[in-house]
Amino acid sequence: MSRDLVIGIDCSTSATKAIAWDARGRSVAEGRVAIAMSNPAPGYFEQDPAEWWSSTAGALRQIAGKIDPGRVAAIGISNQRETFSFFTEDGRALRPGMVWLDERARAQLHRFGRTFGAERVHAISGKPLDLVPPIYRMIWTSEVEPDVFARAERITEVHGYLTFHLTGNWTTSTASADPTGALDMLKRDWSAEILDAIGVRRAQMPDLAAPGIQTGTLTAKAAEATGLPAGLPVIAGGGDGQCAGAGAGVSADHPDRAYINLGTALVSGSYGREYAHHRAFRTEIAIADRGYIFETCLRSGTFLVDWLARELFASGAASKGDLLIALEKEAAASPIGANGVVVVPYWQGCMTPYWDSSARGVIAGLSGSTRRGDLYRAFLEGVALEQTTCSNDVVKATGEPIDHFVAIGGGAASDLWVQILADATGRPIQRSDTVEASSLGAAIAAAKGAGWHGTIAEGVAAMAGKPVRTFEPDPKRAARYAELRAIHAELWPRLADWNRRLSSFAEQA
Repeated sequence: MSRDLVIGIDCSTSATKAIAWDARGRSVAEGRVAIAMSNPAPGYFEQDPAEWWSSTAGALRQIAGKIDPGRVAAIGISNQRETFSFFTEDGRALRPGMVWLDERARAQLHRFGRTFGAERVHAISGKPLDLVPPIYRMIWTSEVEPDVFARAERITEVHGYLTFHLTGNWTTSTASADPTGALDMLKRDWSAEILDAIGVRRAQMPDLAAPGIQTGTLTAKAAEATGLPAGLPVIAGGGDGQCAGAGAGVSADHPDRAYINLGTALVSGSYGREYAHHRAFRTEIAIADRGYIFETCLRSGTFLVDWLARELFASGAASKGDLLIALEKEAAASPIGANGVVVVPYWQGCMTPYWDSSARGVIAGLSGSTRRGDLYRAFLEGVALEQTTCSNDVVKATGEPIDHFVAIGGGAASDLWVQILADATGRPIQRSDTVEASSLGAAIAAAKGAGWHGTIAEGVAAMAGKPVRTFEPDPKRAARYAELRAIHAELWPRLADWNRRLSSFAEQA
C-alpha cells in the first residue's frame, strides 16, 4: 500500500486540528476537537493539559475514520507556543497548563530583567524582555507554588507533551523549545545560564530534535487511542507561528517573502539565514534545515475585530456573520483615516515594537459625527499601520528586504482588510489557498522526516500554499497612508507614560 499522506497536528489555543495532506499539499481529511480555557483570576489563563492530548487523539481518530490509516507515512506536530505545564515522569500534570496569554508573572519578569539582564537574556534567547516566554511563569511557580515546582520531574510545552503521549519519549522540537525563552539560539540547545538562573535542571526539560527529525514512533497505547497504526514515525515540527511560515512558503528560497497571519494575534515573519537579535522583532527557529524567523507580533488581530463586534455593536445583530458583513460594507465607505479616528491596537499589551506589557488600547479622534463604519475602519487601519511600522523596522534592522507578504489566517478572508494592509505597507499581499498553514507546515516537516524530500526547503517548494489572489498597493492610497502613519506613530510615545500611570491606578482597584 502506498504511504501517500502525512498528518499535520495543529494543537492551537482553542482546538486541535489534525489534517492529512498529500504530496502536493492538498488537504485530504480533517479532524477537529475543541480545547477549553479558563480565566480563574484577572490575567490568569489556564488549560487542562489532559485536553491537549485528548483533543489530539480525538482529531486523529476522526481522520482515521475518513481514510485508510495505512496510507499515512508520518505525523508532524505544530503547537500553540509558550503554553506549558509541570509533569511527573509518567505524564501526569501537577497543575493546570499556563497559556501564552497569561500575565501573572509581571513581578518575576521585571526582577529577572534587573538581575540576569534584559539585554543578556535577549542576546541568548532571541526574545526581548516580555511576559510571553514561559521562563517567567516558571519563576512564579517556584515562588508561589513551591510544592509543584519541587515535585516536577518534567517541564514542557505542548509539543513535548504530545510527543510523550504519542511515542513515550520526552522530546520536543527546537522550534517549539525556543519560544520558552530558555534556548540558546546560536547553540540550538538549552541555555545552562538561563536554566541555572531560574532554578530548573536540564534533566527536567525535554530532549531536543530539529524540525524534520524523527522523535519516535507511535506506541501501541497511542495507536489504540488514535486509530492509527503502531510504529508510525512521529516527526518534530515546531511552534505554530514558524510552521505557518513554512506552510505559507517562507524559506531560504524566498528570503524576500514574509507571511502575515491574521489570526487571534497578528503575527508576521521573514526568513534569515544567520542568527540576529533586535528589539524590532523576536527571533525564532525556522521550520527549515537551517535559519531563523524574524517575527513581529501584535497580540490583537482578529481578537480586536471580535471584541469590537461583540462589546460595542452586537446589540440587535441577527448574527455575528451578518454584523461583520455590514461593518465591512460601512467601513469600505469610510475614507482613509476613518474621518479622523485613529486606533492604537494594544488591547492585549504591546509586543513589537515597544515591548510594553502594561500598554492598553487607545481610540482617538471621536466626534459626534463618528459612525460605526469609521470605528471599524480605524481598527483595521490601526493594525495595518502597526504592521507597517514593524515590518519596516525589521528591514532596517536586518538589511533584508521584504518584497511581498503571504496572508493566512481567518482575517485574510477580508478583502477590505487585506487591501488596507497592501496599501499601508506599500507591498503586494498574496492570499494563500491554505487556511490551515500551521498544520501544513507540520506536515511539510513530516514529509521530510518520512523521506519524501531531502530537505525541508524541497518540501516547502512542493507542498506550501499557492496564491489565489494578489492585492496590489495603490500608489495614491499608499501615499495617503504614509501621511497617516506619520501622525499615528507619534501617538503612543506621547501617551506611554500616562498609560503606565493609568494602568497602575487600575491595578489598585
